[in-house]
Amino acid sequence: MTIPHVAVSTRRGTRAFNADATAVRTADTLTVAAIIDGIGNSAPVAATAQLCAQVTARIAARYGGLAGILTAGAMIADPGTDDEPDAVALVAVSDTNSTVGDLDGTVVSWVGDCRAYGLTDGVLHQYTTDHTVGQQLCANGVPVELAEQHNNWVRTSLRHAVVATVYEVVIPAGLVLLTTDGVHDTLTDTDLTALVHTHSNDPQALVDAITAAVGTDGDGYRDDATAIALLPRTDS
Repeated sequence: MTIPHVAVSTRRGTRAFNADATAVRTADTLTVAAIIDGIGNSAPVAATAQLCAQVTARIAARYGGLAGILTAGAMIADPGTDDEPDAVALVAVSDTNSTVGDLDGTVVSWVGDCRAYGLTDGVLHQYTTDHTVGQQLCANGVPVELAEQHNNWVRTSLRHAVVATVYEVVIPAGLVLLTTDGVHDTLTDTDLTALVHTHSNDPQALVDAITAAVGTDGDGYRDDATAIALLPRTDS
């Protein structure tokens, strides 16, 4: 029987609150992992991120990732206020009884710039695309050195999520790694690949090593950093 093992690690940055949040749901053949990155840094933002993570994971476990993200988004999409906290979100769903197959794929749904990677044949691939202005510019031919200056501008967020703005992808069987931008804006693909290969059989050691490796920038700033690893193992 193929059983997904899930490991979570989060590390507060240099600001007062950790605005990253996670939630994991498991039941028999089903494993769901949600990762939320709150926009801004305050007590309400952190609390909202935690709530959205729980809602996303719980709904995704019953109705799928798209429904999970849309439900969490609807919960904070109050048209009567301009100061409702917002976030970006990603949720991964693995179910051995689904049409995806015997854990030969993990369905990932996302809005914003959290990322999902998959390890296939020893190669770490990024399966998601950041929903940022910088990525959009790059996709339309703007030079990378100019486009990357706009990577902090998120084009879509949880509060404004609709069916058309929530993307989905299926990651083949193997290790799946989920990260907030506090991780992948600091660590290069080469850094992540090296850590994955070092800890490919120990998901908790992997995510702990990833969040520990995130350092400060030239101004002494470090963002909140969160990583989740899903590793299928065959238990007899």
